[in-house]
Amino acid sequence: MFDLSLLAKAIDEGDREKTLQITNEAISAGANPQDIIVHGLQAGMGVVGEKFSNGEYFLPDMLMAARAMKAALEILGPSLEETGIPTIGKVVIGTVEGDMHDIGKNVVATFLSGNGFEVFDLGLNVPVTKFVEEVNEKKPDILGMSSLLTTTMPVMGKVIKTLEEAGLRTNVKVIVGGAPVTQDYANFIGADAYAHDGGKAVPVCRQLLGK
Repeated sequence: MFDLSLLAKAIDEGDREKTLQITNEAISAGANPQDIIVHGLQAGMGVVGEKFSNGEYFLPDMLMAARAMKAALEILGPSLEETGIPTIGKVVIGTVEGDMHDIGKNVVATFLSGNGFEVFDLGLNVPVTKFVEEVNEKKPDILGMSSLLTTTMPVMGKVIKTLEEAGLRTNVKVIVGGAPVTQDYANFIGADAYAHDGGKAVPVCRQLLGK
């Protein structure tokens, strides 16, 4: 059996070339594509997420790991079309209307994608109606909203209220985050969860889905 911990280590180190080499070796050895993703790529990104959350890794480290993972997924493409990519859940995510900051949101989206979630990134300055339309259309398990300005934080509450009015709130879990956002504020607006950063978002989203 191929040792996929080597692949996880390459992802953790953000080594793109080594990641590609080991991925090709795993394929040649007959490793299952889903195992390569789950026990290699996702396992590595999980370690990166933990280190990012505890301050051992920073944004450049996360981006290097994400780049290595993306390159490996491109190699696995043909095999994945046959076997299907293991998906934990579907997430719609975006930065709320009036807010033009997206680095934190991008980090969260990257970690979620790297850990088995199907992510639909709406970008920044997303209107309330757009969030609601996407929830209705995509039928996600989770809706993630980010706010980096105290002036835009109330938009999160408006989205939740509008989801309730549209009869969609019970169908989706809502997680919020951003520099000024706190657990208390998440509770105040009726969100299901709060995540301080991208690394924390993955276990929180898993917990929301009971995974």
